[in-house]
Amino acid sequence: MTTTVTTKKTNRRSLLTGAAVVAAAGAVASKAADAPVQKKVYRTGPKPATPPAYSTGVSLGNLLFLSGIICRTPGDIKAHTEFVMGEMKKQLEAAGSSMEKVVRCTVFLADIKDLAAVNEIYTGKFGEDPPTRSTIAAAGIPANSLIEIDAIAYI
Repeated sequence: MTTTVTTKKTNRRSLLTGAAVVAAAGAVASKAADAPVQKKVYRTGPKPATPPAYSTGVSLGNLLFLSGIICRTPGDIKAHTEFVMGEMKKQLEAAGSSMEKVVRCTVFLADIKDLAAVNEIYTGKFGEDPPTRSTIAAAGIPANSLIEIDAIAYI
């Protein structure tokens, strides 16, 4: 019985110590939470005269969300993928991020049979630890693009 009581006291001490650490962390997080989180819009061109249907990029705090990037020029899936990845890199860097800071991508393909060719171009673009990704076949990608990719990154 004594052993059980000692164990319970040790567990209570651990819990109380852990609770103190959590409370201290919560106080720090609370102070950080008091600072207003800023939404910022990133554009690839000048601000339009009328509100657009969507923004190219939006950050909220240190998270950056990029809209789907497409290719509007003729070419095969590899050329379209190279173009889209290059545009993504430009947009990320313009916002103060990088390809290595991308945490999530969604890839939309006009033809799922192009996946192997896309992976040839895509693999390695994000450094040693690529982001999570979903890939789907999607009918009707705008401007006859063979691929569209959106991304979430941090700044």
